[in-house]
Order: sequence, then C-alpha cells, then structure tokens
Amino acid sequence: MAAYFIRRVFGAVLLLLIVSAVTFAIFFLVPRLAGQTMDQLAAQYVGKDANPDSVAAVKKNLGLDQPLYIQYWDFIRQIVVGADYQFGPETTRCDAPCFGYSFRRHVEVWPQIVARVPITFSLAIGAAVIWLVSGVATGVVSALKRGSFLDRFFMSVALAGVSLPIFFTGMLALTTLTVQWPIWSDGINYVPFTENPGEWAWNLLVPWCSLAFLYSALYARLTRAGMLETMGEDFIRTARAKGLKESQVIGKHGLRAALTPIVTIFGMDFGLLLGGAVITETVFSFDGMGKYAIKSVQDNDLPIVMGVTLTAAFFIVFCNLLVDLVYAAIDPRVRYS
Repeated sequence: MAAYFIRRVFGAVLLLLIVSAVTFAIFFLVPRLAGQTMDQLAAQYVGKDANPDSVAAVKKNLGLDQPLYIQYWDFIRQIVVGADYQFGPETTRCDAPCFGYSFRRHVEVWPQIVARVPITFSLAIGAAVIWLVSGVATGVVSALKRGSFLDRFFMSVALAGVSLPIFFTGMLALTTLTVQWPIWSDGINYVPFTENPGEWAWNLLVPWCSLAFLYSALYARLTRAGMLETMGEDFIRTARAKGLKESQVIGKHGLRAALTPIVTIFGMDFGLLLGGAVITETVFSFDGMGKYAIKSVQDNDLPIVMGVTLTAAFFIVFCNLLVDLVYAAIDPRVRYS
C-alpha cells in the first residue's frame, strides 16, 4: 500500500510538472515561434495603455530577455519561494505560493484565486452529492426493474438531462423560481457558509439542482449499464447460492463492483468543477473561479489565466489520485501492487 501510494504521488507530481511546462510553452514559447518579439510579448501583459517604461519593467520582471529554461525555472521557483517584482524604485513582493502577478490590475494572482475557491467548491460539493446519490440510486432501480415502466421513465428523464445544456436548465430554473414563482424573490446570491449556513444552502439549492440534473442523468445511465453487467456475473450467483439476502447481494456485491467506473468518472467530473464551473457560475452570476477565468480571458490578463489553469490542473490531478487510492475499498477485485 505504501509503495503504491508513493508511486501514485510521484506520478501526480510529474504530471503537474508536465502541465506546468505545457502551460509555460503556450504562453511564452508559442508566441516566439509565431514571430513575436520580446517587447510585443511583454506589451500583452501590460495592457492597452502600455508605455516603454512599463513594457521594459514587465520584460525584466518576467525574465523575457533570459533563455527559456531559465524563464521556466523562475516560473516554477516562484510558486515555491515567491518572487519580487520591480517597478521603478518600488518593489512588490509576491509571497509563496506565487502563481503570477497581474500587471494590468496590479494584484497577486493567488489571493484572487483563493477568494473565489470557496464559491466554486460550494457549488461543486453540493451538486456532486445530489447527482451521485440520485444518479446511482436511479441507475440501480432501473437495472433491477429492467424493461418496466419505471425503467423506461427514468431513462427517458436521463436522456433529457444529458441532452439539455446547463445554460438552458439554469436559465429556465432561474426565470421560473425568481420571476414566475418568486420563491427566491430577492434573487439567488452567494452567501458564505461561515456567515449563514442556512442562507448558504438555500441560495445554492437551485444552482445545485440545475448542475446535478445534467450529471445525474449520465451517472444513472452508467450505473444501470454497470449493474446489468455485474448482476449476471458468477460471483453474484455464488452469493445468492450461499443464502445471502437480496439487499446484501445487490449492495455489498453487485453495486460495489459496478461503482468502479462511476468513481473514475466522478473524480474527473468533480476535479473539473473545482477548476471552475464556468457556465453555471456565469448563469447565476457567482464570482467563482470559472467566471473569473472567463473575465480574465476577455481582458487578456494572461498571468491570471495561467494561474487558474495551474490551479484547475492541480484539482483534477488530486481528485484522480484520490480515486486511485479508494479503488480497492470499493471493488474487492482490485488490489494494490
């Protein structure tokens, strides 16, 4: 177990380094290959009001006059130890972890991301619980009642859920519940959990359900397919032959074996949402990481885009690492080696 854990952690760190190298190449190597000069590249980080002094300062702070391998080393090193940015006689400190500095807004990237992570995490964790419970439960019932009216009804709803995009269901729910039926008459606004847990959950209920509707439909179909395959296996017949209760056969043996692909895709989906639920945050005007990334792309604020990219990559890699570590606890056929 320990050796497996060390290998997986090492693999995750290596993958993050590869992602950082690719991200660095996209923002610093590709423009060079496209023919941009270092002054033109530095001007992109300053903004429309760039002047020779600000361009020269950004060029020096980013080390654009240095070889690429030195630039990449400084790019990685500043995440661990921080960096100092010089603007004339003034020096601005970017404390570790330093994910860059926005030369347009004159703010550190990491504190801006940290301020928005609770919003995105709140949205993701609530929706994940709803879609996982409802999707798996619906899939199990459909598999056990295969061909029945209940099965056809659940799968029809699941097909609708997969087909309808979140911006449609989100806007429909928002319009219906705030205008036509003013249950949320004051609108849906994010309230921090630490301020009022009740208001936090109440204001997130509609975004949770809107987002979960899309994912629960997919999970219901996957669970149904997995259960139909698993319930025909030899070990299920053996469990029944031993005289186990049907609930034990389904829950302890059938469902556990069918959950392996569900856990895999859940790790990826949850990691992607932690990286930014872009459409949902935009529809409900939540200032989370997704909406922040979209605004930064529109403003061409490249350091923020890089910081959000690296943060999203960390969440995805971390969630998939957790998935690998819980495989054996879910499926007894999986063993660490």
